[in-house]
Amino acid sequence: MLKGISPLLPPELLKIMMEMGHGDTLVIGDGNFPAASCAKRLVRCDGHGVNELLDAMLALFPLDKTVSDTVALMQVEDPTAGEPEIWPEYFRTIEKHEGEGWSIAKLERFAFYDAARAAYAVVATGESALYANIILKKGVVVKD
Repeated sequence: MLKGISPLLPPELLKIMMEMGHGDTLVIGDGNFPAASCAKRLVRCDGHGVNELLDAMLALFPLDKTVSDTVALMQVEDPTAGEPEIWPEYFRTIEKHEGEGWSIAKLERFAFYDAARAAYAVVATGESALYANIILKKGVVVKD
């Protein structure tokens, strides 16, 4: 164990986050997401939810605020269904770590899968909420 690093983050995920460069993307998939078939690199975090991992990751992982798709979510297929209940949790978590100035893209399901296949890595979770998949674009660490 290390001080200041969440025990939710397995060593493999920390290594992947360190390897990633500016503009690389990382997917955190819910329990229904086809993570293994989409991933170039797969990290299993089955016992955890997406938002708790997102919170732990964003303490270390800068988002790219210079693009129009800092964060991408899987668009709900039924337009009458409304926004998934978990999305506002994501927005609060991102604001906690990044403040304002980040943007969201909503991708149709198969476009999201294509983006996931192009991602640097996919994190599989045990999240049971529907449409709980999220793609993060890595930014840069700015020296203060």
